[in-house]
Amino acid sequence: MDVKGQRVLVVGLGKSGVSAATFLQARGARVTVSDSKAEAELGKDIPALLDLGIVVETGAHGERTFRDQDLIVVSPGVPVDAPQLHQARAAGVKIIGEVELAARFLKGKMVAITGSNGKTTTTSLCGEILEKAGLRTQVGGNIGRPVTDLIETSTPESWSVLEISSFQLETIESFRPNIAAILNITPDHLDRHGDFATYAAAKARIFENQTAEDFAVLNADDKTCVDIAARVKSQVYWFGSKERSEQGSFVRAAEIYWRSRDGRETEIMPTAEISLKGKHNLENVLAAVCVGMLSGCTPQQIRKAVGEFKAVEHRLELVATLNGVAYYNDSKATNVDATIKALESFPANIHIILGGKDKGSDYTVLKPLLEKRAKAVYTIGAAAQKIEAHIAGAAPVFPAETMENAVRMAAEKAKAGDVVLLAPACASFDQFQNYEHRGRTFKELVHNMEAVGARGMKHG
Repeated sequence: MDVKGQRVLVVGLGKSGVSAATFLQARGARVTVSDSKAEAELGKDIPALLDLGIVVETGAHGERTFRDQDLIVVSPGVPVDAPQLHQARAAGVKIIGEVELAARFLKGKMVAITGSNGKTTTTSLCGEILEKAGLRTQVGGNIGRPVTDLIETSTPESWSVLEISSFQLETIESFRPNIAAILNITPDHLDRHGDFATYAAAKARIFENQTAEDFAVLNADDKTCVDIAARVKSQVYWFGSKERSEQGSFVRAAEIYWRSRDGRETEIMPTAEISLKGKHNLENVLAAVCVGMLSGCTPQQIRKAVGEFKAVEHRLELVATLNGVAYYNDSKATNVDATIKALESFPANIHIILGGKDKGSDYTVLKPLLEKRAKAVYTIGAAAQKIEAHIAGAAPVFPAETMENAVRMAAEKAKAGDVVLLAPACASFDQFQNYEHRGRTFKELVHNMEAVGARGMKHG
């Protein structure tokens, strides 16, 4: 893909937008960046872009800006049905996403992982497995580094392990991972995709350009994944907690096994060696075992990497234990299914913080677990009233409005042996920059209480 001298518009000034703009500029494109946010909100990135000679448009998207281009690269946060993009398509302007742009230049082999939940943990674990097996490995995508940032460090021998979202998959054309995995598909982002079928179809695009030489890894316990498998052109491998006859990873008598296409079985490791909490993390490990075996790692290398792997920040992360109360940060639980998995990770005595920006979710499905396991619910953010209405009667609900209030109230009510859990079931954008900002705020509040307690003990 030759972009030299081409007029290219990058829409959205997030991490991936800035990365795409600087990458294109370095290759001789005439780059413009457009973001609907005000200049003051975008901060430090603008001077650096201007210094490179990139034209920056903020505060609104100019209609002419979109028409006068040879190529438009959209960031994941930009809806593909935005009116300006629709008009640009009608005018014949080519539109792709940042992942598609990067895929045209990325060298080496590619692992791509998507799913409603568990993407970041599984992507991180796969990166650890490949790296500890001695493979030249880099990790990015929807986690950490944008894919365009990985191009310069990619080589014909390297493996790029990528977390990929449904938003990124909407704008692919030729993106073709050697190994692609869907971990699960449950309702999420329905405010953007409209309905579950459209969302699932976006996820399924991860296999779209694969051939019989490639591998597809799918969750055997997820009905939507099973349905998708019938349309996959690559070699399908399954993962699941129950033993099956198909090739892939499974559990038998508390041991993880691998079954190859010819039916041979290899013992990988005992499930007791997994340090991550919850059944969902067992599934994440099983998916990573598939990726590890398909990329040529040995069972011993996989076992060592899994055994040493710790929880990723903001995913059921133990923050501290204060006065016998354990505080867990699961800010990445941005949908209802992720919150269900978080609740299932603790048998009882949970004080849970719910709320944020609603994504068109049905919170009534939380009621059975809240009835059995929650002592109290503390609601924050824009979705608070909807959540309270949906879960009425399941557990005592305390409207807290802010994270600070929620943590303080939970700390006052929790007793030794209880768990205070941030697993909001919502996006974060009503009160925070992103889920990381929300998680860090929760952690800071907990650590502040810890510091106050420590000072009190000293003085006492």
